[in-house]
Amino acid sequence: TNCLTTVWRLFKKLSEEQQRYEKQLIFEHPAFPKLCQQLLRDSRRMTRGDLVFSLHAVVNLGVPQNTLLVQTLVRVCQEKLNQLDNRCISVLATTLAGMDTDKNVSALQAGLQLLVEQRIPSIRDIFTLQNLMKCMGKDAPVFLKKKLEMAVLKEIDHLTFLNALRVFSALVAMNYCSIPILNACSKKIQENVHDVPFRQLILILEACYNLQYRNVKLFSVVADYVNSTACLWDKRQIILFLSAFETLGFQPSELLGVFAEKLIEDPEFLNLKNLMIVLRVYSRLSYVPSGQRDLFFETLHSCLNKYLPQISNTDLLKAVYSLCILGYLPHRALNELLQKDSRDELLLPDDLYKEQKEMMLRCVKACMELDSPSFMKPAFVLTENLSSILSLNLRKAREALIELLGNENMFRQNVQLPYKYHIDFEIRMDSDRKKVLPVAATDDHADSSVQRLAFLFVPLSAFCMGTTHPQGKLAMKKRHLNKLGYDVILVLNKKFQEMTNEDAVEFLKGKIYSENSEVTGQDNN
Repeated sequence: TNCLTTVWRLFKKLSEEQQRYEKQLIFEHPAFPKLCQQLLRDSRRMTRGDLVFSLHAVVNLGVPQNTLLVQTLVRVCQEKLNQLDNRCISVLATTLAGMDTDKNVSALQAGLQLLVEQRIPSIRDIFTLQNLMKCMGKDAPVFLKKKLEMAVLKEIDHLTFLNALRVFSALVAMNYCSIPILNACSKKIQENVHDVPFRQLILILEACYNLQYRNVKLFSVVADYVNSTACLWDKRQIILFLSAFETLGFQPSELLGVFAEKLIEDPEFLNLKNLMIVLRVYSRLSYVPSGQRDLFFETLHSCLNKYLPQISNTDLLKAVYSLCILGYLPHRALNELLQKDSRDELLLPDDLYKEQKEMMLRCVKACMELDSPSFMKPAFVLTENLSSILSLNLRKAREALIELLGNENMFRQNVQLPYKYHIDFEIRMDSDRKKVLPVAATDDHADSSVQRLAFLFVPLSAFCMGTTHPQGKLAMKKRHLNKLGYDVILVLNKKFQEMTNEDAVEFLKGKIYSENSEVTGQDNN
């Protein structure tokens, strides 16, 4: 056992290439078969520790699972399962997690799961608990995940920084979102963020996404740390941070600004793959650096032009779409895109993403018209009412508007606009925004003195996390509705639904008779 575990400890420190070479040398060494034969003979006489550590070393050195040696060790572990202490259970669980499923392995895993369930109350070591969590995996029964969670929470006051990182990873492996544990781990990570390696920080952010764990304070601390040490990071590392934040829907505005400056100073490092990531990040998070808007767009446009000869049709559409969302029209790339569209090269009949591409192309064409410098606000916008049946989450708003305005002739609901834009409610007012006008009286003619209000009831996911800053598609829609002559009022639907009927009426009254169209109905949590 000592020989095998020593070989394994040395082996795992090598690079992949070195491991392939050394593995061949180990397997061809004349002493190795003799060692394996001795292990096979003595397996039933070995101590519990030697048994599980031998299996762990043999499996990780790459001895095939279907060999007599591995299968025998698995069966002996099954026979001695009740004799294993907590440390041996942890090592065995780690070993089984890396093995393929077969008859003997499945039987041992089932037995180990029952043993873990019995032993959990006696385990006081967080390292062992997190290891068991990781090894039980996402397929473990919910009751077992809950027991492991409660055991960790009992020892949470003794949580160290390193164990916090391990527990975070274990929860992902178990696909289990325990808010109390994640909050405790997050606190330790925030206190020691300067000691977390680059790769670990990325994994933490990815774990938060996978577990749907929204902790604005944690994300802010990580973003501030990366921003304050930006000069020490490679630009490609910063891109990976920005991509992870974008996936979470979190806008690290200072870091985005710092990276934009780096990009303007030295755009040459940006290959096509990283350019696509940068365009996706800035468009979804709807961020353009103030004071350097034109220079920022010109830099991105120049980078995109450089890759036009080699870019795929799909990436070309995504790149143009991203820039259009931000309100910038990249003319050369646009021309190429429209030429491909006219030749039917963009949307192929059997394309799995055809609907998504059609939506992106429609948005691009809308931006070409509405964001063009020559576009003039229309005196009259052709609209039509969709179905009178409202979704459940808008009925409360409709009832509040009827109570506030007197009857349903004072507003329109489910309004369809040009460019396939849709608004939940439209209200028309006089030029002083003091009086609501009946819809019918202003329906059939253009009148520049009439103010149009567009109410959009939107989900929390439409905003950057923890802010009232609309994400890219909503920001574009708001910009375009403004161009069409609407004053847009964004209402966070979840908060509105939580209001009493009386508060809902007062809330809408305040928005209708106010000139402030900022996002409303959202707190800072």
